Amino acid sequence: MTKLRKPHRLIPRIPGQIYLWLAILIFGASGAVTRKLTEIGAQHFIDGRNPISLCNVLFVGNLCALIVLLLIYGRQWNKATLKQLSKKNWIGLTAIAILSGALAPGLIFQALGLTTVNNVILVGRLEPPLTLALSVWLLKERVNLWEYIGAIAAFVGVTLTILLQPPGEAMMNMGALQVGLGELLVAAGSVAVAASTIIGKKYLSQVPLGIYNIFRTALGTVIFFFFALVLYGKDHFANVLSPFLWKWMFLYGSLIVVVGQSFWLKGLRSSTVSMASLIGSFTPVAGIVAAYLILGEAPTLAQYIGGGVILIGIFLSQIGTRRQASHRSEFSKVDSTQAEQQVETGMGFKGI
Repeated sequence: MTKLRKPHRLIPRIPGQIYLWLAILIFGASGAVTRKLTEIGAQHFIDGRNPISLCNVLFVGNLCALIVLLLIYGRQWNKATLKQLSKKNWIGLTAIAILSGALAPGLIFQALGLTTVNNVILVGRLEPPLTLALSVWLLKERVNLWEYIGAIAAFVGVTLTILLQPPGEAMMNMGALQVGLGELLVAAGSVAVAASTIIGKKYLSQVPLGIYNIFRTALGTVIFFFFALVLYGKDHFANVLSPFLWKWMFLYGSLIVVVGQSFWLKGLRSSTVSMASLIGSFTPVAGIVAAYLILGEAPTLAQYIGGGVILIGIFLSQIGTRRQASHRSEFSKVDSTQAEQQVETGMGFKGI
């Protein structure tokens, strides 16, 4: 008699790359979805305030992300693992929570209220070349010629995107130049993320992914909450418990945070660093397409020019990454904090 195979074995296993591509499509749409939600909230004011403000979206979205991370990585939070962390580890984790868990997302969400989604996506590409430059300068890392050229091209593309912007309302005079305030906020957020990546590479390479992600999200959310209260006043989160807000945040949290983050982590577990980095580099393209489909936001001439140069930089950087993969461990699985940071450096805004 032939043995019947178990039902779950009859279902083809979904490759990790499929999960990564699905996550990239979701993360790419996060900026456009966030802007759309705030526009919906602006049509349903409560006591003169937008219940779906950018701060409310970020705060509640982070709470949803924290729940997902606890479900996935909660087991890593045990006494035995926590005792292995040094004082430097905890200081590094705290610095990263401030920089990439509170400051950077706060700046980027604020920028979404001042400039177009496409500008946020393209100017956010400043992060990879900054991280590369800091890695070479502070960590003495070696990079090949392709990565150098790719980083320079990306930097030039971001600069063109900023400088070629047509005059707008939220502009700042910087000598002979006029630069958009929203673009400057995104650039500042990119600097914060790049700095946190360097800290993670230097001090947190041995910290388990679960502890790293949960601590960054939890402390970052708390810091952002109190930071916003100080800046905007005690009434800023007055509508955070609004049923109207939570109705829409259920959609945002379920799609962008829960599904997107789950797919991303699932894909990372069964993919190589090289493959995950390649797929992650398509996040800006997905974001620009989503901005057009969801918001009707067509790229401007400045965005076409800057974005084109940035895409060339991404392509060249990926050539360098693939070449280094034959000499390093980049064909290994993404199973460490340092490996995940390396992959996410090139992605940009993920919506949380």
